[in-house]
Amino acid sequence: MTDKELEILAAKARLLILEGVHCAKSGHPGGSLSCVDAITVLYFDEMRIDPAAPDDPERDRFVLSKGHCAPALYSVLALRGYFPTGEMRTLRSIHSHLSGHPDMEFVKGVDMSTGSLGQGISTAVGMAIAAKLTDKPYRTYSVLGDGELAEGQVWEAAMAAAKWKLDNLCAFVDVNGLQIDGTTDEVMPLEPLDKKFEAFGWHVIKIDGHNLAEIKKALAEARGVKGKPTVILMKTVKGKGVSYMENAVGWHGKAPNDELYEIARAELEAHLAELEG
Repeated sequence: MTDKELEILAAKARLLILEGVHCAKSGHPGGSLSCVDAITVLYFDEMRIDPAAPDDPERDRFVLSKGHCAPALYSVLALRGYFPTGEMRTLRSIHSHLSGHPDMEFVKGVDMSTGSLGQGISTAVGMAIAAKLTDKPYRTYSVLGDGELAEGQVWEAAMAAAKWKLDNLCAFVDVNGLQIDGTTDEVMPLEPLDKKFEAFGWHVIKIDGHNLAEIKKALAEARGVKGKPTVILMKTVKGKGVSYMENAVGWHGKAPNDELYEIARAELEAHLAELEG
């Protein structure tokens, strides 16, 4: 798929994220908007999947380790054909299958229920080990938040991935620099992330997480790595695409009111129209 086609899909996904969070009157728009480009590339260009066969044992796996950003995953799954896009308006409703965090029992296309930070990447490591033990060809992908890296379980998983030489595992870290309580530098300094992951035995790639061509190139590089897992450190903007949300920590976990929703929708629709024009 071309970069332009992927950009259009990511722009549509951003509109669905906004609509879902606004209808729910709750949710996590900031981090969803920052990581949705990578998820779009995974589901539309990289992963071997089939919405008509969501349980195919040969399919590639995806685990959203930062599970609170479920709107990003749901929007891409909807666009990919796992369920109707109109269902995004039911996000977090008591009668909806689209709960606040991904639920593999109720949402077609979700490979692992997530929410407790650190556990998603651990599950992804387990999936990758299972593929090795059963000689299956599938690859496993995961997206973590940068604030999530303060969880010790992440680094236990990182050590295990290196020990088992999981070259079938590729993790993204959404390095947007913000988390619920402030900047990552204020809460728990992370840098140098590249050196930390290298010390833990991972192949490290650093990219602009909103550049679709760079995401595709990084994934191609990851496929060629042998004997170790790969982590893609993607520099992103929290709230990407909505002017008043960008780099604003307050939009980590709240929904826009009607007035702000209309402003955001107008900005996102204008960007989509520009791409489609």
